[in-house]
Amino acid sequence: MSYSLSLTRFTGKLAVVTGASYGIGEEIVRTLVKNGINVAGIARSVDKVQEIAKQLSNEKGKLHAFKGDLTKQEDILSVFNEIDKKLGPIHVLINNAAVFPTTDIIDGDIEKWKSVLDTNVLAVAICIREAVKSMKNSNVKGQIININSTFGHRIYDVKGFQLYGASKFALTALTETVRLEINREKLPIQITSLSPGLVKTEGIKQTFGEEVVALLPRDIAEAVLYVLSTPEHVNVKELTIVSKGEN
Repeated sequence: MSYSLSLTRFTGKLAVVTGASYGIGEEIVRTLVKNGINVAGIARSVDKVQEIAKQLSNEKGKLHAFKGDLTKQEDILSVFNEIDKKLGPIHVLINNAAVFPTTDIIDGDIEKWKSVLDTNVLAVAICIREAVKSMKNSNVKGQIININSTFGHRIYDVKGFQLYGASKFALTALTETVRLEINREKLPIQITSLSPGLVKTEGIKQTFGEEVVALLPRDIAEAVLYVLSTPEHVNVKELTIVSKGEN
């Protein structure tokens, strides 16, 4: 009996990707659209998402740009409502948006703390709630992928990243909590915590230097494809990937 991975069940369906304008989110969006998945890309920099959409206009899928500030509850609710009206039911949610403004705890900046927790934790929970509502209303066999981090599984002594790590530990717990809720409600939805090590984005290069040993955004996008390609009866609870040589 042969066993193969396939994206067929999501081809032509709708995926919502947060933080779609640059870095990992941009690469995920490009990869999904090239593989025939339609994408609603949410970002504050909606002009950038519209530019990416033009570049992808001849691909199998289509990218739709939506403006939204994930630190604002009303923005999240409004954009999901708009997506539902314009594009129909959500089949895939990829919670990618995250911030890491460097700040410690004992002498930290409270406004930066709020930004981290609002974006990395609260917004994820709201997006999950809204996506699951859409999936349930349309009897969709869906998939949720939370872009987590190895910072969500291990405490690193990296100055300025203390609350970021705490937010990612919260995301690890949140993902597993939702998985158990899904099981209890017997919903046909898979949920995955995808935890990369350092990824060579502009923010990471500015923090750790150009020569940092790190994954590429493309590596994360390929991992997303792997998760989406698994059969309906499989739930990848946690997928952790790091660059070769990374501690």
